[in-house]
Amino acid sequence: MAKSHRSCMVRALAGTIAMLVLPLTLPLMADPDRDPVPLPAPPLHLDSVVKVPAPLLDTETLASSEASAVVEVPPAVEGPGVLERLLPIEHPGEREHEGEPALEVPAVVSEPADPIVPPPTTHLSITLDWYLNPQHAALLVAREKGMFARRGLEVTLVVPADPSVPAKLLAAGRTDLALGRQPQLHLLVDRQMPVVRVATLVAAPVSGLVLRGASESIGNDFSLEGLSIGVTDSDGRDVVLAFMLSELLGMAKGLELVGLEELGYSVIEAMREQRVDGLMMHHRYLLPRQLADEGIMTRTLPSEAYGLPAHDGLILMANRDQLNGKRDAVRRLVSALDEAALWIVNHPEEAWALLEKAEPALAGQAGQDAWADIYPRLALQPGAVDHRRYMRFEQFLHEAGVVETVTPLERLAIDLGTSAP
Repeated sequence: MAKSHRSCMVRALAGTIAMLVLPLTLPLMADPDRDPVPLPAPPLHLDSVVKVPAPLLDTETLASSEASAVVEVPPAVEGPGVLERLLPIEHPGEREHEGEPALEVPAVVSEPADPIVPPPTTHLSITLDWYLNPQHAALLVAREKGMFARRGLEVTLVVPADPSVPAKLLAAGRTDLALGRQPQLHLLVDRQMPVVRVATLVAAPVSGLVLRGASESIGNDFSLEGLSIGVTDSDGRDVVLAFMLSELLGMAKGLELVGLEELGYSVIEAMREQRVDGLMMHHRYLLPRQLADEGIMTRTLPSEAYGLPAHDGLILMANRDQLNGKRDAVRRLVSALDEAALWIVNHPEEAWALLEKAEPALAGQAGQDAWADIYPRLALQPGAVDHRRYMRFEQFLHEAGVVETVTPLERLAIDLGTSAP
């Protein structure tokens, strides 16, 4: 019976070992195409000899023939076991930097942005009506404060060789834009010249008759007959002076009662040398102060007070035949003038300081005194057209026989901020 019990113990031990080894060999046996891999013994630290003790209840000494068989277990094999072969292998050095923060790998790799290419610059030339003066403030401020540059414009202001040539240069296509006056515009269009008003810089009359003398009053008994009057342009002579003399002298052909002299830019010299008794000028707020510095006392008769309807004192004209190719550039220029005019009326003192710095020739007491009268007359909406004003003036000229036909408004003035006519 003892022998039978020992045999059962041996079989139980063998079965236990088989159950431990069998699950490890099944995955390898499941794949018939896989090369056989020798199975090392599990890394168990067991003695090479396993002794099976006798049952505790059996205390008798067994004969050598009845002793349990000795089971030899192979020694432990150095190296990875079966489980280690099946699990991912961690290579040496993978934990060298353990504990250090992992480097973040960006999910999106972006390239440097392309350099910003400035918009192409459009060059525009503007021929002035006279020397640079405070009436050109919107142009100067827009240039000095970068309002033109921000709109992709490079504007050149050109002083003409003679004040009578800007409109001629414009009609010939030798300048992009030209400054003038509303009375001048009506005459030019009636003479079939391809010009059109695109902006207003000074929205009130600034022309007048400047007469030598210290008297502050003038009445009907004051005679202008026989006086010598200097003029600088055709609209000043044929429109402004003609209607003023008609009102003052009480006759339609008042120009025939005075002497006329073409002066160009030599107005101050003519007054200083007493070659003329008066001047028909479009700068009535500036010239008298300049003459006073020369010791010449004058009095000024405003044009709108003597027979002439209200009108725009300074306008910007374009060549109608060439406007389509420059419409966008001129629209941007008018937008800059709009910004400049608003800045001026909000900062009149700063604006004058900027003008003196930009153009030292403007500096002086005469310019500063004139500035107080000029800046309130700047157009706050340079692009806008006063339809009623332009048609009223056109009708006035037609009834007086100055123009042959009544020209439609769209041929006289346009607002580039609206649909093109």
